[in-house]
Amino acid sequence: MKPLVARMTQANTLLAPYAVPHEGVLGRTVKEPEDETRFPFQRDRDRIIHTQAFRRLKGKTQVFVAGLRQGYGRQAGGSDHVRTRLTHTMEVAQISRDIARTLRLNEDLAECIALAHDLGHPPFGHAGEEALDTWMQTHETRFEHNEQSLRIVTLLEEHTSHTPGLNLNREILEGLNKHFTPHDAPAASTTGHIPTLEGQLVNLADEIAYTAHDCDDGLASALFSFDDITGIPLGKRAEKRAQDRGTSLRGALIHLLVTDLYEATEKELTSHSVRSLQDVTIASGSLVRFSPAMERDLQAIHDFLWQRLYLHPHVQSCNAYGQAIVIALCRFYEAHPHPKILELQKRTGSSLPEAIKDYVAGMTDAFALRQAQDFKLTTELGPPPASTARPTERSFGREEP
Repeated sequence: MKPLVARMTQANTLLAPYAVPHEGVLGRTVKEPEDETRFPFQRDRDRIIHTQAFRRLKGKTQVFVAGLRQGYGRQAGGSDHVRTRLTHTMEVAQISRDIARTLRLNEDLAECIALAHDLGHPPFGHAGEEALDTWMQTHETRFEHNEQSLRIVTLLEEHTSHTPGLNLNREILEGLNKHFTPHDAPAASTTGHIPTLEGQLVNLADEIAYTAHDCDDGLASALFSFDDITGIPLGKRAEKRAQDRGTSLRGALIHLLVTDLYEATEKELTSHSVRSLQDVTIASGSLVRFSPAMERDLQAIHDFLWQRLYLHPHVQSCNAYGQAIVIALCRFYEAHPHPKILELQKRTGSSLPEAIKDYVAGMTDAFALRQAQDFKLTTELGPPPASTARPTERSFGREEP
């Protein structure tokens, strides 16, 4: 087997001159010996995947609250095939690698940012985030899930006893610090643009993934119809491609978005005469983008999903229920600190509210609900909302090959 340096040098020849090289540029906060077989970003990927925070994503809400999904969809139990935060993360990672490969960027770096980008999401999705932020504001601070993702990999998760956090390469930390999509509330961490193309593309891979799978989940849950989606210009084009190729509407939609991103990004790189990583760093804005026409078409789908999915009465009632649980737990733990919270406070040197925030944000939907029930906090809330949606018989079909 060739030495690691020789293999990295060979692999770098396949990258564009404006890609982050496999050995990285910024290094780690604490220097450590390199691995004998894995490139630096491959090691970082493995560290992220093996965290408790990553494993807990399987029990966290994407749109449909993971613990309150009964009654949705055609499948047995009504919830087995609806996305969670983990399946969303895996889809973002897959799309990110595909985009990076085509643009000759660093696939491993893009995958790392994608895998870690949602680690900081609390239970009950964006509704839980809003509730946790509301409670934190009573203590004159804020909560934002992108900042929490960064806190997890730099402090809360531990790789060794010698250093806090995972000691990831700084390019990953920069990507997490600047990660932002239309779903996210503005935060201090989102000022400025991401100084690598790999980080920039993950933002749009995230948008591509949730646009496609939210259409899929909403259709499977009978919150809108197939004809509703194909009545939107981009949905109509995706339907034609799906029919022509005998594949899924979801896969066709992803293909259209990714292909447009390729073409628009290559035009941006050419028009800005980008020939090096330094050119990317000094650029005034993001160079990875959709075309203006696609941005308008995407906005039409986002507007549709907002009205028909995110604001659907059952989704809203589940969100409100989840928010009430988060607030109730925070108040309870403030009056009765759990030993794990006190240990977390001591280990991180945090205030009590911050330690409570870290503890609650790490919960799965089901664990948060069980804790609320065990502490008799759900008495005033009543039972979880029940779905009245009828399952649909038409789905997005097969995958795009």
